[in-house]
Amino acid sequence: MEITRDKALELFEDHIDSESLIKHCLAVEGAMRGCAEKLNEDVDLWGVCGLLHDIDFQKWPNNHLEIAPQILKEAGYPKDFIEAILGHGDFTLVPRETQMAKCLYAVDQMASFIIAVALMRPTKLEGMTAKSVKKKMKDKAFARAVDRDEMQKGADELGMDIGELISMVIDALQKRELELNGMGISMM
Repeated sequence: MEITRDKALELFEDHIDSESLIKHCLAVEGAMRGCAEKLNEDVDLWGVCGLLHDIDFQKWPNNHLEIAPQILKEAGYPKDFIEAILGHGDFTLVPRETQMAKCLYAVDQMASFIIAVALMRPTKLEGMTAKSVKKKMKDKAFARAVDRDEMQKGADELGMDIGELISMVIDALQKRELELNGMGISMM
């Protein structure tokens, strides 16, 4: 099966219509595209992985990542793609053996946190720096649902400094937001 964003979007729309989850998945898609670009990997494939990473979350929140393999397998996605998605949840105990899996784990929480920071700023993502994000990370009351330890662990697994990961995700989200704005959509 050829993996395309158009086919992925059809599957996505069949399972996700929550505005907040759509925005999150679009952000993770953008972050995955940025990570793939930085690591000279398949940008489109990695983007689709980010788009579909929470495919079962809306309908089955208590069984997140238990239903996803069946949905993705029936849609024709390969085993390594499915394993990358399963690996973004530590609770699955699926090891992150590929760069795609490590990147998804690293950017999932990070993209959410950076969007939360952007929503507090008048200029949103524009002009955002890794330094300002790192400062917000120290405020445990801010975006408390985002696991700071997972963000650090994700950077470590990718062999990146946390500041480097933050900068990469900021850049990717800025680029993705511009693309989406051109289509009348926003991650904010």
